[in-house]
Amino acid sequence: MSLISDAISISKRDPAARNVFEVVFLYSGFHALVYHKVASFFYRHKMLFIARLISQTGRHFTGVEIHPGAKIGKGLFIDHGMGIVIGETAEIGDYCTIYHQVTLGGTGKHKGKRHPTVGSNVLIGAGAKLLGPLTVGDNALIGAGAIVLDEVPENATVTGIKARVIKQEGHRLSPSFELQQDKLPDPIAQALCQLSVIIERQGAEIKELKRAIQERDNIK
Repeated sequence: MSLISDAISISKRDPAARNVFEVVFLYSGFHALVYHKVASFFYRHKMLFIARLISQTGRHFTGVEIHPGAKIGKGLFIDHGMGIVIGETAEIGDYCTIYHQVTLGGTGKHKGKRHPTVGSNVLIGAGAKLLGPLTVGDNALIGAGAIVLDEVPENATVTGIKARVIKQEGHRLSPSFELQQDKLPDPIAQALCQLSVIIERQGAEIKELKRAIQERDNIK
């Protein structure tokens, strides 16, 4: 029943989906969840070879690689899916949305818990990389192409390389349901604006310093 609920959730959130049957039969992201649920069953029962065989078969047919040890909540929407990698100790909450080319991976230096923990109602934009045992809070929005290496607070928006918080609000609608990657501020444009303000301020200070020196010279 949980898979049917997932399909219904996806059909409601994806404007391209005409009905639930289309999601069930044609959506590779949904198929990846089916493979993962089966692989996860064998993984939990210590049948590790079969678990990995099923997950790798799913990777071949869907383009989505989910380790059978990963923990995924209900209602995950994997949009397009191609190139997504989700590591063994990754955890994903309920009703999240993940676009193609996203990685929930490790850094290579951690032991045990080494992959991200993602809260509920989180949207992760295309090409984003979340690396290490960091935590992403509920209702967060990860911009396309972001590289996230640190904790992300609840209700925060992060973008850039290395990703940083550019917006944090109180209660708001879940970004996972808004599906508006294009509404993210441009971190490069913001940095240039900040730099412009600093240059203008320093220019004014230099002018004031020159004026003070001229007044001093005139007094002498």
